[in-house]
Amino acid sequence: MHQSSPDLISELLRGMRLSGVKYRRIEASTPFGVAFDQAPGKAQFHFVSHGAALLRMESGATFTLNSGDALFIPNGNAHALLSDEQAQVMPVNAFPSEPICNSVCTISCEPCPENANTIIFSGCMDFELGGMQPLIKAMPEVMMVSRLMSTWPEIHPLLSAMERESMTRQVGFAGILARLADVVAALIVRGWVEAGCGRATGWVQVLRDPRLSRAIYAMHQQPGVNWSVADLAKEAGTSRSVFAERFLSATGTTPAKYLSELRMRLAVQYIRHENQPIETVALRLGYGSLAAFSRAFKRIVGHAPGTLKDIPVSEEV
Repeated sequence: MHQSSPDLISELLRGMRLSGVKYRRIEASTPFGVAFDQAPGKAQFHFVSHGAALLRMESGATFTLNSGDALFIPNGNAHALLSDEQAQVMPVNAFPSEPICNSVCTISCEPCPENANTIIFSGCMDFELGGMQPLIKAMPEVMMVSRLMSTWPEIHPLLSAMERESMTRQVGFAGILARLADVVAALIVRGWVEAGCGRATGWVQVLRDPRLSRAIYAMHQQPGVNWSVADLAKEAGTSRSVFAERFLSATGTTPAKYLSELRMRLAVQYIRHENQPIETVALRLGYGSLAAFSRAFKRIVGHAPGTLKDIPVSEEV
């Protein structure tokens, strides 16, 4: 993506978080079918460490997966992993499961010989891009690691390590697998962004337009400034009317609304993940009083900022 601002891409990747991850090591013999329900606000990651499987999305799209394949489903679309098209499908939660550690459990779909099974390492996680959360909706329903192999060869040893850990099951393998999966998922997202975001439209125009990139990067760098359309147009190097039109076309919203929502996403990060005092966050984000900040937060997020620690991350902005 040579035309876009590298600073904005760095901002996107800096805000990326994969949290609340729950992993499963799924071991199955033919025939098998494992269904995953739609998970709003979450992403799914799958890695086939042994054998083969068919990925079938709710949209009807299918993908053949072989040993060493990894994929990322950024918007939590419903899907199934099957041995073949005719295999009977059961919800993943219907299979017996046994915890390995705090974040990983193992599922055996069928007892089977060691050399005739398929092993899949699967994760469900909260997927956040910080202030650039709207970009997630522009991502494809499935992002395959195979599309990055020639451009980013550093992925190869990571996948090999995942395969080895999944098969040998040495002491501590579950935690190591989870960390490797986090890195591979992040590389898949980075690869998609740096390769130009495929054929995605809408919000992705921001990354493709260097003028818009400069203005939005300025908001991300100084979210506490009360940016006017004229100020942002100056950052972009365009007239006020041209900037306002381009911004609305690319993001589907106005600069003022975008800034307000950006502030609230950052507020969630500062309060919940960084444990900053609410008063400090209010001033940092440009609000003259705690009351004004609280009103804006409740209007956009749906609840008071003080309740953040009691609400799951997936229910936030």
